Amino acid sequence: MSNQDDDHFRVRPGAPKQRDDAFINKVLRQTNKAGAKLCKTVGKVGQRPGSRLGRGHVAARFAGASLMPNARRVTIKARLVNLTTAGPRSTAAHLRYIEREGVDRQGGPGRAYGPTTDAVDTAAFEERGREDRHQFRFIVSPEDAEELDDLRTYTRHLMARMEADLGTRLNWMAVDHWNTDNPHTHIVLRGKDDTGKDLIISRDYVAEGMRRRAAELATDWLGLRTELDIQRAMQREVDQERWTGLDRTLQREAADGLVRTETLAEPRLQRQRQMLIGRLQRLQRMGLATEQQPGVWAIRAEAEPTLRAMGERGDIIRTMQRAISGKQRELVVFPPGEEGRAIVGRVAGKGLADELYDKGYLVIDGIDGKAHYVALPPQSELEQYPTGAVVEVKGSADVRAADRNIAALATAGIYRTDHHLAVAQSQAMPDRDPREVVAAHVRRLEALRRAGVVERMAEGVWRVPNDLAERGREYDTQRLGGGVAVELKSHLPIERQTRVIGATWLDQQLIGGSKGLGDLGFGSEVKDALQLRADFLTEQGLVERRGQRVILARNLLATLRGRELTKVAQDIATETGLEHRPVSEGQRVAGIYRRSVILASGRYAMLDDGMGFSLVPWKPVIERHLGQTVTAVMGINGVSWELGRQRGLAIG
Repeated sequence: MSNQDDDHFRVRPGAPKQRDDAFINKVLRQTNKAGAKLCKTVGKVGQRPGSRLGRGHVAARFAGASLMPNARRVTIKARLVNLTTAGPRSTAAHLRYIEREGVDRQGGPGRAYGPTTDAVDTAAFEERGREDRHQFRFIVSPEDAEELDDLRTYTRHLMARMEADLGTRLNWMAVDHWNTDNPHTHIVLRGKDDTGKDLIISRDYVAEGMRRRAAELATDWLGLRTELDIQRAMQREVDQERWTGLDRTLQREAADGLVRTETLAEPRLQRQRQMLIGRLQRLQRMGLATEQQPGVWAIRAEAEPTLRAMGERGDIIRTMQRAISGKQRELVVFPPGEEGRAIVGRVAGKGLADELYDKGYLVIDGIDGKAHYVALPPQSELEQYPTGAVVEVKGSADVRAADRNIAALATAGIYRTDHHLAVAQSQAMPDRDPREVVAAHVRRLEALRRAGVVERMAEGVWRVPNDLAERGREYDTQRLGGGVAVELKSHLPIERQTRVIGATWLDQQLIGGSKGLGDLGFGSEVKDALQLRADFLTEQGLVERRGQRVILARNLLATLRGRELTKVAQDIATETGLEHRPVSEGQRVAGIYRRSVILASGRYAMLDDGMGFSLVPWKPVIERHLGQTVTAVMGINGVSWELGRQRGLAIG
């Protein structure tokens, strides 16, 4: 081979083959087995409390030993989930989220895969882990994921290296997400080793070892970063309004709160020097740093929290702009915890602000013409709020007005709805039906009963504690978390509400006078939809027009609801051969909860008594009793559910 040919020779590393019994894996397994004995003589493995406990603490010492400063970078977020505390639905909800629509490269749903299959049965995976004490959840985000291209194979190689490090086979599944600027992989790892014992992983390995293994693997595949790659990455950070790697370096190099440019001239920082000085100048323009004298900089103590908050704010703004497709709107972040603060609007977007901890958000296109970002309480189910649905968001204050009213109206610890109705009628306002005022308070009492705060003694009679307001506040804090309550007003987009038989949200706006509608966005669309709805109701003989006035038929909502239920009941009767048994106020209905049906008038539960069926307003709490016998009591102010064999288990 000529010298000229040698000059043209290039090494193009590819994905290494995976060998179950590779020599390095054997060495790591033996090293792990000997780890406990070795550590007795070597001493402290890591500096974190408990860092030597669990598998992988020895491997964590050696992982990444060959990594150079220009190695490929990988970010890993880890969460240990206590399944007993998180609840039985935690895993299923997380798996549904990571497999949701719009996350793969073609915009389709995520596809779960495992060590040897491209199609994991997530339901079976969840069932196998129901008795597990804990579970690990990881997000693996290689900086150069686009170049890696095949995240699936990369993840399998990474998990194989982890198996060697931890000395056990791992039971895991993963889903790749390509719907963000940083493609990443969600990994769910069961908390059991290959012998069925609890899988305990060293803190050192979770904090550092896994990330170093991922970086080693990415570097093996793609080679070292070039000097140009490194400079471009740092240059992007100079002007960013968020906490960056350059900021961390400045924080690390500060002495007594001061950064001196002579320190930045040291050989180990030579590559970053110009970028670090540029970052200091940018922080000065932002009011977060000052040059006290030439070459001596002071960074303000609040720089880190300020930059982190700015980064979060920027992420929220970009999320909102994507949700409303760049349309002109005033962007507002909904402030939680303020009683009386409420917005109504259409769900324009939704997702997880923190994918690891399942903290969700909604972007609401409000009737006020503004776009609102709403951080949801922990463990909220995003599936409850379809895109296009109409919702109402309220702030939760320390003490609810309803709780204060109930406590004030109670006599000797007894609250009566008939007494409250008489008081409400004497204080009636033109825009509030006294019966609806009382019904709202009863709904609150039913919620508090589920928490064991109050007791229902009879229909319309309640025993309430003397400290009801305080206990109600504690209940809200525990349940709502973020101080926000979201109520689904209609699962139907307003376009579909205009010409449907049923009691819709648009009908409620017609009755209430459609107050608070803005001239932009969803508010403007609602105004147009109300005109179309009025035209349709005129065709149905339920609205009369007198010039510009629209006269609604008496009991409009009940009429529309009855017509829809009659039609749906006929369809179910034809399908099942069962007779429909209509329910009325005060009636008690028992039967097996077969399914729910979502109508324009709301969601209804189908109860089957063997001879016929009834349709009763649905509540979320009965869903876990699907296929079981339940009892519904139709009261003046709605339905109460009795679940289980004991009469005490009543749900309003």
